[in-house]
Amino acid sequence: MHLTTCNPRRGLKPYRNAGIFDDFFGPFNAVFDDVTENGLQPAVDIYEKDEKLVFEAELPGIEKENIKVDVKGRLLTLSGEHNSDEESKENGRYRRERRFGKFERTFKLPFEVTEEQIAATYKNGILVLKVDKPEEQKPKQITIN
Repeated sequence: MHLTTCNPRRGLKPYRNAGIFDDFFGPFNAVFDDVTENGLQPAVDIYEKDEKLVFEAELPGIEKENIKVDVKGRLLTLSGEHNSDEESKENGRYRRERRFGKFERTFKLPFEVTEEQIAATYKNGILVLKVDKPEEQKPKQITIN
């Protein structure tokens, strides 16, 4: 018997700007890749709570002033920049493990929204966006006769 190492990313193309309900369980490398050729790729949890869509994005070390949230129709775009500190070289050693740069993620919503439907808070490196669902998207109770 021949054993091989499992690689869940094998054969998958880079997956960016994913719609939250398009290919909900597809390509898995969106989970594993946190860096793109353009810089950082922040981790984002998306769930539904109290008739709202909630986005929680990890943005540690990024100043609130460097974060931008845009909405246009059904597209919600989160972008920003993590600025680097001065590089230091000491005793002939050089090492930099922290990541810096620009990032951008776009999410396709299941309905159109305006800026009035989105509430944003940022605390302890976590950006929370709460998107109100339009009335036609909210569940309605049917009276049984």
